[in-house]
Amino acid sequence: MTAPPQLSPDAALFLDFDGTLVALAETPEAIEVPPELVALLGDLHTLFGGAVAVVSGRQIDALDRFLAPLRLPAAGEHGVQRRDATGHMQEQKSPDLDAVLDVANKLAGAHPGLLVERKHAAVALHYRLAPDLEAVCRDALWAIIAHQPQLEMLHGKFVFEVKPAGINKGVAIDAFMREAPFAGRVPVFAGDDTTDETGFAVVQPRGGIAIKVGSGPSLATHRLESPRAVFEWLLQARDLLSPQGDQTELAMPHRPDTAAPQAPGAADEGRNA
Repeated sequence: MTAPPQLSPDAALFLDFDGTLVALAETPEAIEVPPELVALLGDLHTLFGGAVAVVSGRQIDALDRFLAPLRLPAAGEHGVQRRDATGHMQEQKSPDLDAVLDVANKLAGAHPGLLVERKHAAVALHYRLAPDLEAVCRDALWAIIAHQPQLEMLHGKFVFEVKPAGINKGVAIDAFMREAPFAGRVPVFAGDDTTDETGFAVVQPRGGIAIKVGSGPSLATHRLESPRAVFEWLLQARDLLSPQGDQTELAMPHRPDTAAPQAPGAADEGRNA
């Protein structure tokens, strides 16, 4: 893999959130979003004529809260939710997840360190603080959904997530690319996660740019080391594309790129991000 090229003015920019724009943390609520990042995304949204979207495993209302006052086009829950450039929200109906939620809650009650996250149409079971319970979490959730073809389980960085089958980030990016202001542009997608691979698979056949953030095998042909490297790459793009004199000085404060510990052998797994 090589470093990504400079962004062109006709790019359509798609960005994963956790692990790509912001460093991972021990819990979903513990992340830090630098104000400089929010300002930079706002500048890029203007420069690319609105063709900037966040594509995440988080719910869109959570993205809005972390990126306030921005309300960018976004795909949440891996595409279960999608807000287009006009602000119109599309949301898949939630399947029956009561049995999944019950199992996840019982596991979390029995094992300190597990965290259950109930989303609109998904249940995520985080085991970052108890990495030795990976197999326990996987087997318990799989036993519930094994005979339910309408559900599928994603394995992320220290998380298992049960969600509607057939919906993913690649489907969401494809939908954006059929609409203004994304249509006709060159798609660019950056993500750190195995769950981002579906997005890479959509972007590259369209002549776009796929960027793997961090280590691990990937379909992507380009790589950046960390969220800090993503920030610097986006900042360079903004400065090169902005009209001369129409730039705000931005610099990412020095922070570790990953606030959360990595379990042995798990660094290359994806996360629900």
